[in-house]
Amino acid sequence: MIPVTEFRQFSEQQPAFRVLKPWWDVFTDYLSVAMLMIGVFGCTLQVMQDKIICLPKRVQPSQNHSSISNVSQAVASTTPLPPPKPSPANPATVEMKGLKTDLDLQQYSFINQMCYERALHWYAKYFPYLVLIHTLVFMLCSNFWFKFPGSSSKIEHFISILGKCFDSPWTTRALSEVSGEDSEEKDNRKNNMSRSNTIQSGPEGSLVNAQSLKSIPEKFVVDKSTAGALDKKEGEQAKALFEKVKKFRLHVEEGDILYAMYVRQTVLKVIKFLIIIAYNSALVSKVQFTVDCNVDIQDMTGYKNFSCNHTMAHLFSKLSFCYLCFVSIYGLTCLYTLYWLFYRSLREYSFEYVRQETGIDDIPDVKNDFAFMLHMIDQYDPLYSKRFAVFLSEVSENKLKQLNLNNEWTPDKLRQKLQTNAHNRLELPLIMLSGLPDTVFEITELQSLKLEIIKNVMIPATIAQLDNLQELSLHQCSVKIHSAALSFLKENLKVLSVKFDDMRELPPWMYGLRNLEELYLVGSLSHDISKNVTLESLRDLKSLKILSIKSNVSKIPQAVVDVSSHLQKMCIHNDGTKLVMLNNLKKMTNLTELELVHCDLERIPHAVFSLLSLQELDLKENNLKSIEEIVSFQHLRKLTVLKLWHNSITYIPEHIKKLTSLERLAFSHNKIEVLPSHLFLCNKIRYLDLSYNDIRFIPPEIGVLQSLQYFSITCNKVESLPDELYFCKKLKTLKIGKNSLSVLSPKIGNLLFLSYLDVKGNHFEILPPELGDCRALKRAGLVVEDALFETLPSDVREQMKAE
Repeated sequence: MIPVTEFRQFSEQQPAFRVLKPWWDVFTDYLSVAMLMIGVFGCTLQVMQDKIICLPKRVQPSQNHSSISNVSQAVASTTPLPPPKPSPANPATVEMKGLKTDLDLQQYSFINQMCYERALHWYAKYFPYLVLIHTLVFMLCSNFWFKFPGSSSKIEHFISILGKCFDSPWTTRALSEVSGEDSEEKDNRKNNMSRSNTIQSGPEGSLVNAQSLKSIPEKFVVDKSTAGALDKKEGEQAKALFEKVKKFRLHVEEGDILYAMYVRQTVLKVIKFLIIIAYNSALVSKVQFTVDCNVDIQDMTGYKNFSCNHTMAHLFSKLSFCYLCFVSIYGLTCLYTLYWLFYRSLREYSFEYVRQETGIDDIPDVKNDFAFMLHMIDQYDPLYSKRFAVFLSEVSENKLKQLNLNNEWTPDKLRQKLQTNAHNRLELPLIMLSGLPDTVFEITELQSLKLEIIKNVMIPATIAQLDNLQELSLHQCSVKIHSAALSFLKENLKVLSVKFDDMRELPPWMYGLRNLEELYLVGSLSHDISKNVTLESLRDLKSLKILSIKSNVSKIPQAVVDVSSHLQKMCIHNDGTKLVMLNNLKKMTNLTELELVHCDLERIPHAVFSLLSLQELDLKENNLKSIEEIVSFQHLRKLTVLKLWHNSITYIPEHIKKLTSLERLAFSHNKIEVLPSHLFLCNKIRYLDLSYNDIRFIPPEIGVLQSLQYFSITCNKVESLPDELYFCKKLKTLKIGKNSLSVLSPKIGNLLFLSYLDVKGNHFEILPPELGDCRALKRAGLVVEDALFETLPSDVREQMKAE
């Protein structure tokens, strides 16, 4: 006998698949087992017992004279003899005899086989085998989607992820944080919902209500004492689960093969059910106990007509009716399954009830095979989908990342990264992290916070703990800020630097920083920026003193002009975009520093000459060729710094002499060939940079510059230096490298304050020993070939090497 356990291979392979079997599939599986037992039992009886028993029929006398002798003989042979009467002498000896057939055992077996094959209806013969085959087909149809390669891989992956999500400590912690809030906290949160907002720097720049969590039903409440803090390993495992769920969702939502296969196998079972009911109902009556058999075997047995007894007919009849009942119940269950499949769309799944119960409002709805599997899971236990939903929430993922981030970046580790920035503030730079660690706000001595390439930065209200924070740098970061944090920054933040790729990334909350003094913007803006509402609100920055825009603006925004009454320094660094319409500069009467860098200017803007408070002007990397307008600078009495470097200037006009207030002058990286002697009438100059030009001669009038401290003619064509240069006794830095000089005058010893000297790249053969008189000059400050340095006396060399 075949054990039923051998048929397990036709059911699911893994017990874990049971979560995808709703009650009707489980019920039909049990029905299949019952029908399988009927088939196996019937087949066993067919094999182990006689199928049919046949006897010859008695033939009545006939009036046909031609066969009298045969009939008489047959009658004589088949007519029973009267039982013998017991004799008085031996009354106990009585022999009981039936009808004589003169057939042996082999003939009876032959007759039974012939009648079984010829006379017995096929349904009565093959009923148990039909039951067995139909049941196996039902079982195959029920579990085919678990075995088909295109669907089984998705199911196995889903079951694997589902089990890990269900058992993950993070799921327990996330739900416990939702359910563990006391009623007082809930009431406070409800009262504050209308007032508490968070502001995010997104494309819409809109206000987003603060995320709040609601309670879930009591049966899902998890004791907080059991939901302890995650260790590093558990946090990493949960993080990996989030990534797996994301990738799995993208993969499974592309198609609906699982749904299609389940529908098709259900339809196939319904069709098979109808066929079975139809032919079984019609043929069940063919299973009879008595069967008439008429086979032409008279030449071998002497008989033609037989009466047979189907030994299992009564049992098969009962089993067939029982089988029909099971099949009917099976079919009705399949019809209900079809109704469930088509009653609503199973290719869409909404987590609305989960969002309401857990308060995690960002759980997305899913579709296609992902949705279908979740519907099947709900039939098993809705708790699975609720715990699985935790790993679909970005809020939950961000909380986990924040927890892992806090564990990784402890306050001690952050303090090791502290450094002093260009503004002489204690700065903490954080680059390419997954978020902003909460432990940052425990470093109360922090003065500057620099965040680079960090997505989804959330600045919480705890930033108020940083009493010394004055500077914030956001480089390619998307930032959300709590309303309490914004209030703190409005009062305390002095410097804000924002680097962005798209103008829509500009944080809208920066326009409310009323105490902001310095604003640095680096990124691509639209060319028609004056019509751009993004910068219209600059007028509200009443305390703004320094504004720097490194972008591609074509004209000065009107919003910048609106803050001109208190703006002291403005820097526009373009990417080569031509800056036009500079008349708005005239309104910036309080401007003291102006930088127009790489703006493709061909002339010095006339509007600059109206800035009477201007002290520094930088026109670096433009296309200036002529600077005749320089004469108008004489009206700018406070102008002390003029930088016209990295241009195409070919000469310096004599009008330069009228700029008597100049202290710093930069003409480097131009095409100047001749230095006018009138240049040195600007006798207040302390810094003069003429490097990278085509100058061949230095006028002796340079000796007039008694305040000169920095002088550079690096990379020119100068062949000799005037002795008058050494009259500039305050000179500290002298750069004369990469020229055509062959002799360095011994008078260089007069420069007692000289601390930096560059003579490399000339034609010197020896250095004058008088360099030893320059007591402030050390070896580190002397840029010269090593061989040339060795020409100095040893005592001079030792003196320079000494600290």
